[in-house]
Amino acid sequence: MGTQLILNVGIGAIFAAIALAVITLVSASIGRAGVAKALETIDTVYAPGSAAAAEEKLGDRLRPAAQQMSALGRLLTPRGAGARLQHWLDYAGNPVAWPPERIVEMQGLGLLVFAALGAAAALALDFGPGAVVAWVVGGGALGFWVPFLVVYDLGVRRQQEIRRRLPDGLDLLTLSVEAGLGFDAALAQVAVTMPGALSREFARVLQEMQMGQRRSAALRALAARTTVRELKTVTLALVQAGELGIPIAGVLREQARQMRVKRRQLAEETARKLPVKVLFPLIFCLFPALFIVILGPGIIGIMDAF
Repeated sequence: MGTQLILNVGIGAIFAAIALAVITLVSASIGRAGVAKALETIDTVYAPGSAAAAEEKLGDRLRPAAQQMSALGRLLTPRGAGARLQHWLDYAGNPVAWPPERIVEMQGLGLLVFAALGAAAALALDFGPGAVVAWVVGGGALGFWVPFLVVYDLGVRRQQEIRRRLPDGLDLLTLSVEAGLGFDAALAQVAVTMPGALSREFARVLQEMQMGQRRSAALRALAARTTVRELKTVTLALVQAGELGIPIAGVLREQARQMRVKRRQLAEETARKLPVKVLFPLIFCLFPALFIVILGPGIIGIMDAF
């Protein structure tokens, strides 16, 4: 009982400290302005350009808290996780709304929020001291890794989209080169014509070449930004063709043919896996209902007879 009381007092002190920090932050942001300041704020809201000014003021007010969350996230981030995070951001296409700094801030915020939620849930369920600590630690760990898991999911989905669109994009690139366009012009044509992540990657390759990078360096950077093995193979073949002076049209034609073969093989493999995947829903969902429909009346008749 004494241990439970001490634990409850400690958790209450943590919540009180968090609440005091929030109140201090809000008080510092609001200031000691009176009614005149409030009226001036209302006039400012409806003035031209007030939205941008309000966003800037809100950003200035929240910046100290964001810096604290970022410091907490960096403190708890394992060594080497930053490079891994940057890799997955590259795989996800480097979303504008998810820069690395914001992800680190969200990790710190998620740690505090989920730890508090875990403590509240454990206390509400009247768990013991060990369970409360486990819920706090587990909730904090979950909240810390949720932003990274979101980025990981975005990266996986984007790489799957690139893999699906690669055969069509390679066919279009081959047709454009065979029609007389140069490789750069054909790449631009694919980037403009095809929607999706693959066209954006091709557009980024063109931008890097326009900024002064060699074609081989831009293609190697493309291979480093993807987990799609087929795209890595295509970029390596194009780099070698450029270095050895081999006509790109023939290389693209052969790569497109191999890509069509792989797509057909993948479709056949998926079709062969389908019966196995359908087996479990049939066993656990369809067959019990079927047995009930077939055997149910007979069982009811037997029960009535006896």
